[in-house]
Amino acid sequence: MMLKVLRSADPPPPTRYFDPQALKEELIGIVTNDGGPDKARPHFVARVKEVIAAARAQARAELEADGLGTRCAAGLSLFQDDLIRMLFDLVVSYRCTPAERKEVEHMAILATGGYGRGMLAPGSDIDLLFLMPGSATDCETRASERLLYLLWDMGFKVGHATRNIAQCVQLSKADMTIATSMIDARLIDGNEKLFGDLQHQFRRNVIKANVRAFIDAKMAERDSRHQRSGDARYRVEPNIKDGKGGLRDLHTLHWLSKAIYGEDVGVATIRAGVFTEEEVTTFHRCEDFLWSVRCFLHFLTGRPEETLSFDVQSQMAELLGYKRHGGLRAVERFMKHYFLVAKDVGDLTGILCADLEIQQLKSAPSLRNMLSPLSWQTRRQIRTRTDFRIDNERLNVADPGVFERDPLNILRLFDRAAQTGTFLHPDAVRLLRQSGRLVDKDMRDNPEANRLFLSMLTNAETGALSLRRLNDAGVLGRFIPPFRRVVGMMQFNMYHHYTVDEHLIRTVEMVSDIDRGNAVEELPLSTRLIKSIKNRAVLYVAAFLHDIGKGRREDHSIVGARIARELCPRLGLTSGETDTVAWLIEEHLTMSNISQRRDLADPRTIRDFADIVKSPERLKLLLMLTAADIRAVGPGTWNGWKGQLLRTLYNETEVILTGGHTQEAHRLRIEKAKEALGSKLSAKGWGEAAISAHLGRFFDDYWLRLETDVHLEHALFMARALEKAENVAVDYKTDAFTAVTELTILAPNHHRLLSLFAGACLSVGADIVGAQISSTRDGVALDTFLLQREFDQDADEKRRCERIRNAIERFLKGEARVKKVLADRKVEHRVEAFSVSPRVDVNNSFSDHYTVIEIAGRDRSGLLYELTSELSDLSLDISSAHISTFGEKVVDVFYVTDLTGRKIDSERRQEEIHKRLRDIVDIDVET
Repeated sequence: MMLKVLRSADPPPPTRYFDPQALKEELIGIVTNDGGPDKARPHFVARVKEVIAAARAQARAELEADGLGTRCAAGLSLFQDDLIRMLFDLVVSYRCTPAERKEVEHMAILATGGYGRGMLAPGSDIDLLFLMPGSATDCETRASERLLYLLWDMGFKVGHATRNIAQCVQLSKADMTIATSMIDARLIDGNEKLFGDLQHQFRRNVIKANVRAFIDAKMAERDSRHQRSGDARYRVEPNIKDGKGGLRDLHTLHWLSKAIYGEDVGVATIRAGVFTEEEVTTFHRCEDFLWSVRCFLHFLTGRPEETLSFDVQSQMAELLGYKRHGGLRAVERFMKHYFLVAKDVGDLTGILCADLEIQQLKSAPSLRNMLSPLSWQTRRQIRTRTDFRIDNERLNVADPGVFERDPLNILRLFDRAAQTGTFLHPDAVRLLRQSGRLVDKDMRDNPEANRLFLSMLTNAETGALSLRRLNDAGVLGRFIPPFRRVVGMMQFNMYHHYTVDEHLIRTVEMVSDIDRGNAVEELPLSTRLIKSIKNRAVLYVAAFLHDIGKGRREDHSIVGARIARELCPRLGLTSGETDTVAWLIEEHLTMSNISQRRDLADPRTIRDFADIVKSPERLKLLLMLTAADIRAVGPGTWNGWKGQLLRTLYNETEVILTGGHTQEAHRLRIEKAKEALGSKLSAKGWGEAAISAHLGRFFDDYWLRLETDVHLEHALFMARALEKAENVAVDYKTDAFTAVTELTILAPNHHRLLSLFAGACLSVGADIVGAQISSTRDGVALDTFLLQREFDQDADEKRRCERIRNAIERFLKGEARVKKVLADRKVEHRVEAFSVSPRVDVNNSFSDHYTVIEIAGRDRSGLLYELTSELSDLSLDISSAHISTFGEKVVDVFYVTDLTGRKIDSERRQEEIHKRLRDIVDIDVET
């Protein structure tokens, strides 16, 4: 019986973008009229370039009209075939004698690699193989070279090789990369028999003889590629070619299918029972979508760009016809579609990989026994006490009716897999996909189902793994319907690195790290406190649900709290536990915002926060949720600075909530901090007089904000600067993991010093992502900046810090002007892709002694300098500055007074400050 493999919609055949015979006759006329091939070459090449440009324009127009990526890629490949055949024909006609033309007829021109598959993106390289019957003759070499010269002159990037059959086979055996390119070899022009012989020899001597090695090499290559491009499938700037769930994963399926079954994914894989017809249709649907995106990306950027970066995502969404709907922008709907396709690709890859693993274990029972993580007792228990069985070291259903008989077996399957450390069998995965309708209201309301889900969620060892598997199988969104809305949902900003569903699962994973003691170095306070919380389930559920309200018009914290109030009782939580979860979700950004945007040495800040939190238990839970949330955002979002701010806020607030006296607690903590530093300095050989002098230099807030290790670093740094008699000194620490460099600057205090520091960073192209300012009682500024790391090597970062120091000295001496640097600044195009509503708030209620100015807007080079310079021009004295960057958005907060040390009470003065600062951040508003 013939199996018909359907695509989601059978695409029309590729367009022929020019008439090869007509163009050939036209080019012959050009050669004749211009006096021969050498004289005609410029005219000849120019005319073909016109044809190439017209073909690309037509391909783009068709793609914009129908969105069929595979048709576009096939059309560009067909165009290349026609062009190469025509050009080679002309080369042979004009550059070879009649006798030589007979020689050339024995060779063949093959397309290899991606071009061999008959698919070309607009910016793709062209890989050619000149296949010879033996050693290449002078004529064959000359003809091949002439063709290559023409293609290069026309702007094509051509990779090429000249080999005979024996060389092809020998090199393919030695190099799997060459074997991979050869598996897709396709005849463009020349000797058909020679090509047929190559195919036969290659299939017999390379693929069949080394099929296991080829499979292993492709799988290892895939794993390495994912590691290089970022293993997570849901990174918000994905690489559509090499990223997880991208085109290269589909290519891997194609190569493996050709190696094992001798043909592309389709009839043979269905016959073999690897894929169903529906799954093959999914393969082609994913392939068409990814080719559409890739072709559009090349057309938009004008280069072979493979990363779907922020600055092209909106254009791509518009070209593909996505519209805003509900709370999702067009670009977010497009990217959600992309991530769902990537998930489908991952599912297909998982099915084939599992099948290959099973086949290998079947053929090597001794290997199966050696690799098995399961004891015979566990196997027996699964077989006799559950509806499952171990099938080639994977957990499988006992029979196809397992889920129909008892839908709770769907959750039990994932729970059992997590408990036993086994992977799911592809048959079980396929049955799960077919059984989604069984996860209905009855199952969602079943107390046992909810008890089992909560048990999986709160398992510190396997909770995140279970959630990720449930999500990959499509079960999680059915069992928790609000979660389904955030699956594959990206947030169009530079701060969040992952889709919402992936971020939620990672947050649970971070809570698990705290719970198991795996984050003790980064989160020492949270690690200690988690042992004392009354209910771990509350923390895990809040972590899982904290962003579940995203993608709606209403504030996601409010929506999420409402969802939690509806869902938590179903999961078995009490009314008190439900209230706590809802409160945590509603306030999950509060602790982060206050710690990073408020002066933690100001008693008003602590009192206001304590009024929100109300209890020590909630304070503990909110601290842990906040830390887990920030760490789950992505690489570089968590650092020791943020950790210390959170710990300070926690410690100060705990005193109030446990009935302690704030002023006494302040004095006690200050004295303890001084004693701790004094002890360390004494151990370093400092005398009592030197220690006393140093301890007396700082105001109280310095001792409350920073930890002893930082106090020690500052003391030693200041001593070195004094010894060297440096007027301006810098110290730095680098952190490759978070990609930041911490730069501390020591200099004489100055009314405009903060703006000069910002200007110095601007002058060397350093992006400031955070700042803490301090000053001593004797008029010295000790300011610390977090800079986005620029160089891989610490030595290069050190040189950059020295350049900043030199710039500050020049600015202080008047030898250079910041405004000149400001005029030469560069624009960050990725940031330009975003629109951030500017906001300036001049507030007297946040502090009893200072006016607090909060400025939010789109980040840009030099913004901090402009703001601090304007504050100085307004005759405002900056007591503390809190600089935070969230991707493309910056939030800068300044605690200020007038030059007499008073708050800004005049409404007219407040309006002037608001207007002048708003004029600065309004520059970036798109009109």
